[in-house]
Order: sequence, then C-alpha cells, then structure tokens
Amino acid sequence: MTGHAAARDAHRIVVTRALRGFADGLVSVLLAGHLTRLGFSSLQVGAIVTGTLLGSATLTIALGLIAHRLALRRVLLGASLVMVATGVAFAGLTTFWPLLVAAVLGTLNPSTGDVSVFLPVEQAVLADATDGDERTRLFAWYNTAGNLAGALGSLASGLPAVVAHLTGLDVALAERSGFVVYALIAVVVATIYLRLAPAAEMGPGPTRVPLARSRRIVIRLALLFGLDSFGGGFAVQTLLVLWLYKRFALSMELMASVFFVAGLASALSQLVSPWLARRIGLVRTMVYTHLPGNAFLIAAGLAPTAPLAVTCLLLRASLSQMDVPARQAYVMAVVPPEERAAAASVTNVPRSLMTAIPPLFTGLMLEHSTLGWPLVCGGVLKIAYDLLLLAGFRKHAPV
Repeated sequence: MTGHAAARDAHRIVVTRALRGFADGLVSVLLAGHLTRLGFSSLQVGAIVTGTLLGSATLTIALGLIAHRLALRRVLLGASLVMVATGVAFAGLTTFWPLLVAAVLGTLNPSTGDVSVFLPVEQAVLADATDGDERTRLFAWYNTAGNLAGALGSLASGLPAVVAHLTGLDVALAERSGFVVYALIAVVVATIYLRLAPAAEMGPGPTRVPLARSRRIVIRLALLFGLDSFGGGFAVQTLLVLWLYKRFALSMELMASVFFVAGLASALSQLVSPWLARRIGLVRTMVYTHLPGNAFLIAAGLAPTAPLAVTCLLLRASLSQMDVPARQAYVMAVVPPEERAAAASVTNVPRSLMTAIPPLFTGLMLEHSTLGWPLVCGGVLKIAYDLLLLAGFRKHAPV
C-alpha cells in the first residue's frame, strides 16, 4: 500500500473506531438499567454480559486462525452486518433467553474498552500504515478517538430517561431507541469500510501459517493479557453501573455524567502514552501507569460513600487505559508483519474470553451484598498481572 493510501485508510479506521466507541459507550450504560426495567435479576444481567463477551471471544479466535486467508475489508463488512442485527435484536426482544442468544451471537460490548471482532483486523491495518514511535502514536489516537466518543456515548445514555420524563413515554421503551441508534451507527461504519483501499485486504495465502515465527511470545503475552482481563471482568462498565445503582442508588442521568467524565479522562490520558513510551519503554509504560489505577479500583470498592467511590473510579479512569496504545504497539512490534492480524486476534481473545467469566460471579455477589467485592477482586488480579508482565518482559525489546 502506498503512503497516501495507508494514511487515508488509517484515518478511516480511526473514524470507525470513534463511531463504534460512541455506540459502545451508549449501550454499555443503558444495558444494565434497561435489563433491570425488564425485570431481570442481577444474575441474569451478569449472564447476558457474560454472553456478549463469550461470543466476541469465539468470533475473535476464529478470525485469528483464518485471518491470513481472508480479505480483511470483507471481514469488517461482515462484522458490521452482525452489529446491525445485534442492535435490532436488543431493541425488539424483551425476554431473557432470546436476549441471551442475541448477546452470544452479536457484537454488543458491555465494557469501556474494545473487545470486539473488529479490533484485531483494524489493528492489523493500522500497524501496516507506519512503524516505530509513530505506530505507538497512531494507536494512541485510535484509542483516544474510541474513548472520547465512548464518553460522549455514555453521556448520551441519559437522554432516553430525560426524554421519557419530559414526554411521558415509558422509560423502557425510550431506552430501546439507544439500540436502534447502535444499529444505525453500524450502517455508517460499513459504508466507511467500503472505502478502504483494496491493498488493505490480505489476499488468500494457503501456504502461510499463522504465528509460525512468533508463536511462543504471542502465547506468553496472551496468557498474561488473559489474567489482566479476568480481573477487568469484575468491573466492566455495565456492571459498574449496576453496582453504583445498588450500592448508592445513583440515578441513570447522574451515572451517564460520571461515565462521560471517566471516558474523557481515559481518552485524554492515552495521548501521554507515546511520550512516556519514548522515555521509559513500552513495557514500563504499561506497568507503571496500570498499577496505581488498579489500586484506585480497590479503593473504590471499599469506599463508604458515593462521592468517594466516584472519585476513585475517576482517578482510576485517568490512569488505567494509558497502557493500551503501548500494549498494542508492543504486540505489533514483536511479530513479523504477515503475522500481525493473527497476533492481534490471539492476544485479544483472552481479553474477551477471560473478561466473560467474572460478570456471572459479579452478578451473584451483588445478589447478596452491595459492598464492592468485585472491584477488590478485579484490582488484586490486575496488580498481579502488572508485576508478572514487568518481571517477564522488561528486558524483551521490540524487534
């Protein structure tokens, strides 16, 4: 791909990340309140969140194994169609089992980070657009765009309740409009993917084997990322909304504002990541910004008042995502170009798969206690990941 074509494709991918981020931010806050209004228990909400993440993990690992044979633009278009169907399903279905099936088969994302099948393909396209320090900077803008838009989506999640109050509409009915918006955004995303350059598509390569040269390091990283994501699964945004509602009875409008500020802090903090990585390295950037964020997550779970808990969550948000551009750039830098799509898929699969397990237990915990034990569990596990990553990879420089 020429430099101009690669730059145009990079810009288009950043735009699609922003659009998807807005959609994810909108529905991740709406989801818990919407399901609760439908009469679902905390356990059922947790099961649906688990279903969304398990489905994403399955699709992502399947893509990772065959990505070297596929035209990536077609994969992105196919994922967009699934996103449209997911929005329509959640807007129209109201009973548990059909919604659980839609969660498993769809693209709904209950977290602030991207754990969808879109991610590894978009990362592979971005990685081919540049290299070195510029790659970290490009990933930083990619994630910042997603998080900023996600913050706006979180803020917009309060609008259905406001509209329902002003017009007398049923709140549950108004909230379904958010899922219609989700489906419409998927249509816009698909039209942008159609404009990607043909060179962004990897042609069939029957003789190529995914991860032939980088299997060992990718598997080691995937296992560590799995531990981090297992901890993160105790505190995905949808369940944080549920916990704040049960613990402190915060309104949907207030929580929309809280998660808007959290998303804004998370997005802007990622712009610091390339600057920090140039000075202390990618791995140290990942660890030294992540550790204090996890300490704040534990503190939020133990906080006795809503203002203190929200403050800790906002401080955590300002630190916890600074590792993301460095992590993505590091994975792309330690594998050869032809293995990047597979490496992105394999290292992202644990993020979906391991994140999918804790929500079910979080739902059970919240059935019996409103204290933030899920946040404490998540913070402890994520700190263990930080220490293991530093010990195992601080001397392993990118090639």
